[in-house]
Amino acid sequence: MNYDFDLILPRRGTDSVKWNRHEADVLPLWVADLDFASPQPVIEALARRVEHGVFGYGIEPPLLREVVRELLRQRYDWQVANEDLVLLPGVVPGLNLVALACSEPGDGLLVQPPIYPPFLAVEKNIGRTVETAPLVLRSGRYEVDPNELERALTARTRVFLLCNPHNPSGRVFTRAELEQVAEVCLRHNLVLCSDEIHQDFIYEGHTHIPIASLAPEIAARTVTLLSPSKTYNIAGFHLAVAVVNNPELRAKLNAASAGILPRKPGVLDIVAALAAYQHGGEWLGQLLAYLKANRDLLVGYVGEDRLPGVTMGRPEGTYLGWLDCRAAGIQGSAMEFFLREARVALGEGADFGAAGEGFVRLNFGCPRSALLDALERMRQALERNARLG
Repeated sequence: MNYDFDLILPRRGTDSVKWNRHEADVLPLWVADLDFASPQPVIEALARRVEHGVFGYGIEPPLLREVVRELLRQRYDWQVANEDLVLLPGVVPGLNLVALACSEPGDGLLVQPPIYPPFLAVEKNIGRTVETAPLVLRSGRYEVDPNELERALTARTRVFLLCNPHNPSGRVFTRAELEQVAEVCLRHNLVLCSDEIHQDFIYEGHTHIPIASLAPEIAARTVTLLSPSKTYNIAGFHLAVAVVNNPELRAKLNAASAGILPRKPGVLDIVAALAAYQHGGEWLGQLLAYLKANRDLLVGYVGEDRLPGVTMGRPEGTYLGWLDCRAAGIQGSAMEFFLREARVALGEGADFGAAGEGFVRLNFGCPRSALLDALERMRQALERNARLG
């Protein structure tokens, strides 16, 4: 079937965190939540299950692991076993779980800012120390810098928290960059936790490589976190998958999660995930084409200097634009400026670490008319600001 991603679906009054955070005249493009209906097979599968009327404790159907394994094989030529898969309620709990299981209070967790804020929050959540090896910005493109990795390491570094595809920059790291990360982890005996939740949002000319697929010795120390929640816009359900090849590492995760995280997802979580994985491919293909056009529109709009003083790199993956507003003549927070003057809600760059100050994150996973509306509002706000300045 053909999906209409131009359709505006009213989301106010639906208990949406994205749409209920701000006043009614604010256009929200902040949190990474798509403004599109989920795949029709997911909606229909949920409706059938709801019609049954009983929602008791569920069990994991064997088919779930088979479906996940087959997708990893088809998309990435990555062979994993049933026992390698650990079900979790989400990727963010997975980040915290890996850090908790594989380090002690005061140990170091290595991250590459600017980085998705939950990476930075692990520090206070479980009493660890975040160590930063910033990505290097060269000509609008963030890159892994081996020198930064070595500089940031300490004697107490235990876990490398990787985000690939990278949030917020939209980078899809190359094999060479991933090999640099892997070499550091091997040489310093680090556990590698790789958040790959955006792995299905990859644009032409780029390829997602699960870092655990590089070599058996990397897989043996890696926890890869996946979820259908972003890919199929079912973030309201709670199911993620950790791929853990090493049985000793799996045992650590299971021990650390005992009595804290649910052992099994809910019955509707399973229904949504299975329907998405099995029957969401047509929807996803059409969505990627739509998002690519949105990305190109955004990059072109900024590249034509229609947002004076704002620059950005070209996202290679994700549906997130990372806008550098440091030369735009804005006093104070760019996020607060656009919220106040344009009535557009964006992600606060400083929330992604000190390297994000002066930036905003824009979610272009929305109907194109909404994206154009937001950009026009932002343009007018900057022009008014320039006249007053």
